[in-house]
Amino acid sequence: MTSISEINYKAKASRKRRRVGRGTGSGRGKTSQRGHKGQGSRSGSSMSPIFEGGQMPLVRRIPKRGFNNKTFADKVVAVNVGDLDLSFAANDAVDPDKLTEKKIVRKTFDKVKILGNGKISIKLNVIAHAFSKSAKEKIEQAGGTITVLPAKKPVVKNKMGSAKKAKIQAKSKKQ
Repeated sequence: MTSISEINYKAKASRKRRRVGRGTGSGRGKTSQRGHKGQGSRSGSSMSPIFEGGQMPLVRRIPKRGFNNKTFADKVVAVNVGDLDLSFAANDAVDPDKLTEKKIVRKTFDKVKILGNGKISIKLNVIAHAFSKSAKEKIEQAGGTITVLPAKKPVVKNKMGSAKKAKIQAKSKKQ
């Protein structure tokens, strides 16, 4: 019996490559595990994972319902108070641009929210889109200030066009 110290964990990680089509004696010869005839046996064949042999796939048979806000929702990045304490000096102004410079936050975001996880011992002037209650309390207890940035205005498409809209408004005023 082997002991625990003799077990080689890398044995599974470096398995030999499966050599296909090297004669019938190999166990993977002749059809090379592709079966007999058909589309899958041909070279260069690749089918979509939803392909069901020409029958209408399940993905297309089931109706689409509902709405997903994932593409429209603002991407909010959370930053903890403890991270600010480690990366900034006393009396520094902390804003989204400086957070990206110090690589605390990546550039792809719409809003920055400051959360109250960790401790803060220095006075900071924090500028962000949102703050949690505990973050506000901790920053103010340390003697810092908080500034809330305004949210982005929602995008509203002007379907009529500004010229048509002006004409319609002028007509309604005359009547």
